[in-house]
Amino acid sequence: MKISELINWFEAWANPAWQEKWDNCGWQVEPGVLHKTATVLVCLTPTLAVMQEAIALRNAGTNINLIFAHHPLIFHPPKSLSVSDPIGEMVRLAFINNIGIYSAHTNFDQVEDGTADVLAQILELKDTTPIVPTQNGLGYGRVGTLVPNMALKDLLGKIRTSLEPPNLMYSPANLEYLVERVAVLGGSGASYIKDVARCGAEVYLTSDCKFHAFQESRDYKVILIDAGHYATERPACSKLAQKFSSNGVTSLLSQMDEDFRLFY
Repeated sequence: MKISELINWFEAWANPAWQEKWDNCGWQVEPGVLHKTATVLVCLTPTLAVMQEAIALRNAGTNINLIFAHHPLIFHPPKSLSVSDPIGEMVRLAFINNIGIYSAHTNFDQVEDGTADVLAQILELKDTTPIVPTQNGLGYGRVGTLVPNMALKDLLGKIRTSLEPPNLMYSPANLEYLVERVAVLGGSGASYIKDVARCGAEVYLTSDCKFHAFQESRDYKVILIDAGHYATERPACSKLAQKFSSNGVTSLLSQMDEDFRLFY
């Protein structure tokens, strides 16, 4: 499958037109690779380490020509580009090595097998619906039912085992509390706490939650669990690489993606 065909297939599933106004989905760098047979490196964040990994894979015989990332390389239009700047260096390496960079962010968050949907699959939630619907049954986050119901301590254990977060924060609660309804949203989801409460969820798994988000969740009687940005979005990247492979595309999951954080 050519890169142009792969992108057309993907955009029919996760249309960039669905992105938020502040977002920058789609091509970040297209150095003239559309006609090439796609060999893809999937990552969460397109960093210099991932680009260097792509170049190393090419030198070792796997001809990577597309980095497919969840997070955009470019959020705001730069006024200039320089090799002393990480974005400028990424662009330089992309053109020199003929490696495209494409990002699917808030459009990918909404779809089946997107960031939230994969989290719901991992927790084996049943009868899921979006927390905030957008169009045609799609939307941000997922809320569903645990069958059978699960004690909070066991749910925390399942999250820790499945997502392997370096740190797990949660609201003060009775660990024996039997949880039935759970909401999930990969990445930064604190702004959806009120919507989660409206959905009747007792527990909300997301990330990037500050002190007052935990206060808000307490006020809405929702047990908030923060598993970290990387841990809640990386599984969808893995699923995407598998999805590409099932469509006959050589696709690898980056081993140089990073959480960017350590906990002492």
